[in-house]
Amino acid sequence: MKTLKTTEELAAFCEAAASVPYVTVDTEFLRERTYYSKLCLIQLALPGRDDSDAVLVDPLEDGLSLDPLMDLFRNENVVKVFHAARQDLEIFFIDNGVIPKPLFDTQVAAMVCGFGEQVGYETLVKRIAKQQLDKSSRFTDWSRRPLTDAQKTYALADVTHLRQIYEFLDQKLQETGRARWVGEELATLTDPQTYITRPEDAWKRVKTRSNSPRFLAIVRELAAFREAYAQERNVPRNRVFKDDALVELASTKPVTMNDLGRSRLLLREARKGAIAEGILSAIAAGMECPKEDLPKVTNDKDKLQVNPALSDLLRVLLKAKTEDYGVASKLIAPSSDLDAIAAGQRDVPALSGWRREVFGEDALRLCDGKIALGAKGKTVKVIDI
Repeated sequence: MKTLKTTEELAAFCEAAASVPYVTVDTEFLRERTYYSKLCLIQLALPGRDDSDAVLVDPLEDGLSLDPLMDLFRNENVVKVFHAARQDLEIFFIDNGVIPKPLFDTQVAAMVCGFGEQVGYETLVKRIAKQQLDKSSRFTDWSRRPLTDAQKTYALADVTHLRQIYEFLDQKLQETGRARWVGEELATLTDPQTYITRPEDAWKRVKTRSNSPRFLAIVRELAAFREAYAQERNVPRNRVFKDDALVELASTKPVTMNDLGRSRLLLREARKGAIAEGILSAIAAGMECPKEDLPKVTNDKDKLQVNPALSDLLRVLLKAKTEDYGVASKLIAPSSDLDAIAAGQRDVPALSGWRREVFGEDALRLCDGKIALGAKGKTVKVIDI
């Protein structure tokens, strides 16, 4: 198992990688104690059937630059293959401003190829590579050095088996004509906006029971302060204060340090110093927010006039389509999309792109009374009217 510890070694590997059709990539990182992920290890493999063309890259090594790898990531002649790539891509984008292209995500491809929803790497290794993974090192501390042989073996397996999985799925996509489907699914993963967290939008992730505009204004200011504080100091947002404490603060609206001391849910460290001052300032800003700038939340789902019979028919149609195409039903259309279509909405993902071809066109025809559904044994048939 070769570990690259110098920029020169990494550059030599990347130069060789520039002449092959694809390279498999994975990372090991830590995020429990920081806001941003700490990159601890990178695994890379060139096409092959053994470990000879696979390496580990130690980004914690002093003096090692990842510039050669970033150049490889920008090389559009080499496909970069990941499994469940989102967190890996976030790390590379945040740390280096680069998103690997062209990209292939085997988890996305496996869903399109009928392996179920959010299929795990271990499952694909078993079903495609016919191998078993040693999971004993999964939750180890990847920042500690030296790495053990068991850690290295575990990490390398994440890219060596990935080669066979990629080749199998890529061939299947070509045979079925579904490569374009995967391309559409990857559009979000390759969009830089996916990895930019704006403090002013953080409140939208906080679950609340009240939609009072003034209450939400305070939630918005508290969430924005927490997010900015966590980003600036690179600490987890829950180490600043948790969501339940945020909601409590928005309800009780403390105005002094003594008031903060009465909070049941606020961490002790947050009742003094910069965090406490930030909390009080955020609450004051929410209370003083002009009426025209208050958040407005409209629960469109509650206002949907759903035709329950039509919604049930759409579910039957979806089941028939998933059986025909061998694709997980939630990948094509979640229940919320079906209800929206049954309520007359047309701006839903199930009615665009490859989903429209597979399901959306017939869903609209069903809504318009142009087709009916019939049963033949255990099979549901679409019948033109």
